[in-house]
Amino acid sequence: MNKYLILIIFLLSGCASQDRYVEWETQKPESFPKLTAIGYATLDAQPSKSKSQQVLMAMQASKIAAYRELAEQVYGQELSATSKVNDWMLTDDAIQASVTGIIRGAKVVKSYPAGEHYVTELELDFSQVWALYQQNNRPQTIKSVTYF
Repeated sequence: MNKYLILIIFLLSGCASQDRYVEWETQKPESFPKLTAIGYATLDAQPSKSKSQQVLMAMQASKIAAYRELAEQVYGQELSATSKVNDWMLTDDAIQASVTGIIRGAKVVKSYPAGEHYVTELELDFSQVWALYQQNNRPQTIKSVTYF
């Protein structure tokens, strides 16, 4: 008898979720922060004998380093560490770091040589990110529910 009662309740609760219409409404955040990041690349470490080619490669490398810094600020950095101890002494210690994410809407504020390095400064304005994501992904909350 109890098994049949549980089965009937289960079937009725499954039907109840399909007799409504949910209308969604987009919620705008209260504030939009601005993040900044700086990337560096050495000129001499670039694999070219031409000085102008080294500058172009360092420009690109410093921009990528700045984007990585932005991604670390937005998504966080994943760390993986291992340590080995033998006879109560540390024999091996390794740490790996990684970051994964998509940065949209960042703009280059400055890009310039500084001595032996090339520097790129980026800015990520979250009001711009909000506008971009509104075009693609519409974050939503329930505006109203209509039951039939």
